[in-house]
Amino acid sequence: MLRRALVTAVVLLTAAQALPAEAATAARLFRVYATREGLVGGTTANGHVIRDRDHFAALPSRRGLSGRDSGDLTVRVCATNGRCEWAPVWDVGPWNTKDDYWNDDREMWTDLPAGKPQAQAAFEDDYNGGADQFGRQVSSPAAIDLADGTFWDGLRLTGSSWVTVQFLWTGDGPTGVARALTVVRNGPRGGAAEVGMVAEHARVSVACSVEGESVTGTEGTSSVWYRLSTGKYLGAAHLAGVPEVGAC
Repeated sequence: MLRRALVTAVVLLTAAQALPAEAATAARLFRVYATREGLVGGTTANGHVIRDRDHFAALPSRRGLSGRDSGDLTVRVCATNGRCEWAPVWDVGPWNTKDDYWNDDREMWTDLPAGKPQAQAAFEDDYNGGADQFGRQVSSPAAIDLADGTFWDGLRLTGSSWVTVQFLWTGDGPTGVARALTVVRNGPRGGAAEVGMVAEHARVSVACSVEGESVTGTEGTSSVWYRLSTGKYLGAAHLAGVPEVGAC
């Protein structure tokens, strides 16, 4: 009986060690309404001066705000056209400044469930009399703002739109940091179709690795590629600080 128990324990331990990166706790993901921030030349809540075709996101709470030139708090935003961008959160808004709707323990509006932005509840359900935290009547359900480059180039949106947003810091697993704006492709080769972008400073979750075409980036030259999510690949040469990850 003892020998059987030991064998079972070894088998379970080996299986646990062999689990792919997808077995890590998944980050929270919600469908919310996105708007374009614009405001080129203005300054974000973390001190970044907004550039033309910039790449970052804004959320309506400082609990989701990264420091300047940091991507510790990064979101993956995906449009209905299949394109995604990984973007650092560098500003606060839209509408509210204390609506961390991705958390269970919310700073304000604690009677709303996680994933239900206050502005959406105000717009759709007349929550809080249809007003935001400042008493303004909410005219759209916007819960994330996107810089122009993220909006137009990363996601190729033409107008405000419903998107899926994954709050990457709410999960775990291997990650790496992009030191430059980089294209995401649908296969592990430079000629594969472009399906999104990773913004400079974004901290990206990595699912697994594959061998592919050799490419050169900020981290040198490598034939290793990382699968970020289904159908989304980024060359290892473009991502710094990734620990060893298993094969896909």
